[in-house]
Amino acid sequence: MTLEQLYLMLLAGGLVLLASIVATRAASRVGLPSLLLFLGVGVIVGEDGLGLQFDNYLLADHLGTVALAVILVEGGLTTRFSDIRKVLAPAGALATIGVAVSTAVTAAGAHLLLGIDWQLAVLLGAVVSVTDAAAVFSVLRVVPLPRRVAGLLEAESGFNDAPTVILVLMFSVTPLELSAGHALAQVVYELVAGAAIGLGCGFLGSIALRRIALPASGLYPLATFGFGMVAFAAAGSAHASGFLAAYLAAVVLANTGLPHRAATRSFAEGLGWLAQIGLFVLLGLLVDPSDLGAELAAGIVIGLVLLLIARPVSVFASLVWFRVPWREQIFISWAGLRGAVPIVLATFPIVGGVPDSIRILNIVFILVVVYTLVQGPSLHFLAHRLGLIPKEATRELQVEAAPLDVLDAELLTMTVQDPSRLHNVTVLELRLPDPSVITLIIRDGHTFVPQPDTRIEIGDELLIVTTTKTRAAAERRLRAVSRRGKLAHWFGEFGESD
Repeated sequence: MTLEQLYLMLLAGGLVLLASIVATRAASRVGLPSLLLFLGVGVIVGEDGLGLQFDNYLLADHLGTVALAVILVEGGLTTRFSDIRKVLAPAGALATIGVAVSTAVTAAGAHLLLGIDWQLAVLLGAVVSVTDAAAVFSVLRVVPLPRRVAGLLEAESGFNDAPTVILVLMFSVTPLELSAGHALAQVVYELVAGAAIGLGCGFLGSIALRRIALPASGLYPLATFGFGMVAFAAAGSAHASGFLAAYLAAVVLANTGLPHRAATRSFAEGLGWLAQIGLFVLLGLLVDPSDLGAELAAGIVIGLVLLLIARPVSVFASLVWFRVPWREQIFISWAGLRGAVPIVLATFPIVGGVPDSIRILNIVFILVVVYTLVQGPSLHFLAHRLGLIPKEATRELQVEAAPLDVLDAELLTMTVQDPSRLHNVTVLELRLPDPSVITLIIRDGHTFVPQPDTRIEIGDELLIVTTTKTRAAAERRLRAVSRRGKLAHWFGEFGESD
């Protein structure tokens, strides 16, 4: 490669990166995972588009695995343990029982409806049974769901990669020779060992980073992310689940009071976006649009089986023991978004030499594109119709400001909607827990600093500064007053989540 060719490659890569970043703005407005845009870029640049040929499935497999690890570390570093603590058991059930049920139902549908042989059918069922962490994180964070529901979906997407990868790898062996006892023992070992290594690396990293004074603050995000990747690699070397280890290590690191959390979170999100863009463009290059037409009907049929039968049945089978309301079960069923993970997993049987496995890649690509277009934009509407979006919901604002990080502070925004009882309550009467304070009110397009006697009105957007320790108490107080007025505590209303 000459120097001029290197410059041209960097120029093309930079332009694609900038265009992808700009395009995410439009995608986020309609609740559409930006993965579709990046996949489209890959298809356009590929063999049937601008003519770039890429069919190295082994390289795509390896790069995709690393990119998924980066995305899972980013997801763990941006996850609050308080959001998922109460849903660990149901999330674990969705990631194990749910994956097994979804795999079985989808495989049966593929075999009976399309005549696909059982090995390919089971592989297809396993590949599409996994929800995608990148798609879930990107869409759900713009939908103000109750923390329990959002935490359950995020935890499921972080946990279910591990058992799904194990299933796909087991069924990618040719010829197919599986002992039920050996397979079960392997699954248990990989999950337990992966969890242990991830938790161990997370706690070791938190202890080390609190006791070691690094010479520059910019090194803390690098070191934190590095511990997550060490957990992934260590688990993989021990033939355990690297995906589970990476996610759990990152969750531990994010929730043990490390310094420079805001900078670490921003750094992780930047790397996560870079991994998503590179991964999706790479996967778009793998697919030839001219080969997709023959599998269009199969992709739509498998998607219908998954969306209308396999996913709802797996959710019910997993959550029936946990008293999850039916409205939340409906939303969780519909919000099982697929994305890069199924496409990456579809390369495993190709690398493993499973006959006719290229069909799986084409079917999965069609399924991901079509049903992401259907599911993504409808999530906000469905959550609203099911009554899952609380009127007094607060939404976190990502603010890059050193004082917030130094003070361990967080900035929230809340819109007062009709018929909230916050209407006509003064700032003083609201009595937010110290040191929480309403710093600004936006009313009819005008912004002003409220005084103690300022009365809140319907339609006001409140900007609230609080601390990590008092955030939950501040949100409970806002919910309580919104439901029962300024004397909410006298009526036994303390603002607990539904």
